[in-house]
Amino acid sequence: MDNDVPSGSTTSTLGQLALGITLLLFGLGNTRVIDGVTQADSVPLATYVGGIALFVAGLVAFRDRDAFTGTAFTALGAFWFTWGVTADGRMSANATGLFLLLFALVALSLTAGASGAPLLTRGTYALLFVALLLLAVSQFGDSAALAKAGGWFAAAGGLLAWYAATAALAHWPTALPGRAAGRGVTATG
Repeated sequence: MDNDVPSGSTTSTLGQLALGITLLLFGLGNTRVIDGVTQADSVPLATYVGGIALFVAGLVAFRDRDAFTGTAFTALGAFWFTWGVTADGRMSANATGLFLLLFALVALSLTAGASGAPLLTRGTYALLFVALLLLAVSQFGDSAALAKAGGWFAAAGGLLAWYAATAALAHWPTALPGRAAGRGVTATG
């Protein structure tokens, strides 16, 4: 198998695509870079695509005996669904900050647990961690600037997840150019 071309399962590809578009819209809504698009505009997508579809993809991954992907997708599906149904202001700013902080810790666990996963997967979870951390702190401190920064990290994570899914479907390369480990060094003697 060529290490430059991804060969993820259909479940993984579907989950990455659901995570990518949900995270991208959520991030762009927080940046407010598109006139009239806010975080609230991502609620239906977060609830159904990020929440339900990602959760079901996680259950299918568990059935396929892929514990890491199952854990990641069901946990993130629970996050998106819960966020989607509570995003209308039912929680205080501090409760929202705590919710985001707790799921930032989940994203940190996924980042650490993805050590054997492709670089794009690790990058997605790392960017999600930073985004949720910044968004949590922005809730605690009522900081629009931190919310906007968190949005940019979320959007970047969404783009990575979307690219990973698209690369798997289109058989595009995902490895960074460079020399392979151990190449280029020869012993002389």
